[in-house]
Amino acid sequence: MKSDIPFTFGTGTSIIVKRCQICDSPDLESILFLGYLPPVNRMHFIGERPQEETTYPAELLYCHHCRLVQLGLIVDAKVLFPFSYPYTSSTTKILRENFAELYEEAKSLIPLGPNDLIVDIGSNDGNLLSNFRDRHRVLGVTPEEIGKIAIERGIPTLLDYLSDRVVDQILREDGQAKLVTATNVFAHIENINDATELILRLLSPEGVFISESHYLKALIETLQYDAIYHEHLRYYSLHSLVYLFEQRGLEVFHAKPIPTHGGSIRVYASRKGVYPVQDTVAKLLNDEENFFMNQNGFHKFRKRVIESKFKLLTILQAIKSKGQSIYGISAPSRASTLIHYVGIDDGILDGVCEIKGSHKIGKYVPGTLIPIFDEERLFTESPDFALLLSWHIADELIPKLTGKGFKGRFIVPLPEPRVV
Repeated sequence: MKSDIPFTFGTGTSIIVKRCQICDSPDLESILFLGYLPPVNRMHFIGERPQEETTYPAELLYCHHCRLVQLGLIVDAKVLFPFSYPYTSSTTKILRENFAELYEEAKSLIPLGPNDLIVDIGSNDGNLLSNFRDRHRVLGVTPEEIGKIAIERGIPTLLDYLSDRVVDQILREDGQAKLVTATNVFAHIENINDATELILRLLSPEGVFISESHYLKALIETLQYDAIYHEHLRYYSLHSLVYLFEQRGLEVFHAKPIPTHGGSIRVYASRKGVYPVQDTVAKLLNDEENFFMNQNGFHKFRKRVIESKFKLLTILQAIKSKGQSIYGISAPSRASTLIHYVGIDDGILDGVCEIKGSHKIGKYVPGTLIPIFDEERLFTESPDFALLLSWHIADELIPKLTGKGFKGRFIVPLPEPRVV
């Protein structure tokens, strides 16, 4: 990928994107600008005095050649994914269920034996690999301290970034993999063409690569502007993934939308001709073709984002003008984008409640003085309203919180701000 010379911001290096991250085309169209956002995983402890914060422009670009949507700035991974990275995937029910379903689907499509190696890139706390452990050989690769949790669970894990050196080590010590997975991480890796080459090296001749990423079509249709932050360098369509894989002799043989993160896409790829191509591929490509033919699609998206911001502010203003309290529910990374773009501060949101055991409890929402508490406070203090910052799992959260004793009302911020 060609770009401007890297320049320094605070403690990290950033690169302005001038050409497409996949196909190198300069034909990039700006479709949305959300302002300047702080890194979503740099959090200060409650009680710390406000200090200098580094923020980065969040501009969304569309490539007319390979149909990739991407951020206009690449921030140093060491800034975005510190060793103390606080996210743990096992705390989210929908992800636990998704990975269990992925295992069942994978073994129905791919012949997996007990000696076959499964490698998970960005393995976090071992949530995905826990489904393969005891049935196959498993290995996680993740650079964050969270990987130590997986090791404690008996899941071998390399605490490192994917690199030539790491691939050499795996090939030397474990051999090639029958299956390589990258879930909610394939859009995070900076040099995606190089990363795809590394994954190809890892795969055995009949090996399969499974990726899960935010799905562009779902993001646009359900107005998920809050899913736009600097960890996510790319928002894939199936067209863009097919383009990426075909350049390296890989063939997509199965693809489907999945509900995680508000709408993602799971894609299976192997060397050409190894596995029969499922009808799901042609169907999704056709659906996307109809979507991309709508020339005003991105313009309408931007307009709806702006309107949504005003509607949410109107709801919040009406509540606070009556002196009523609002707590946020959960502090996913996407909450930081919504809070900063809409302009929510500690004068509007009295606090955010996170599930017990979260590494975010006791800290502030990035770039704010909005404190993050244990979820128990929601029931002991009984605020008037709960703002669902993980609105994409509202159907799971509302009955759960009501069942635990919350008697207030819920604010669902997206795709259409409303009170329920």
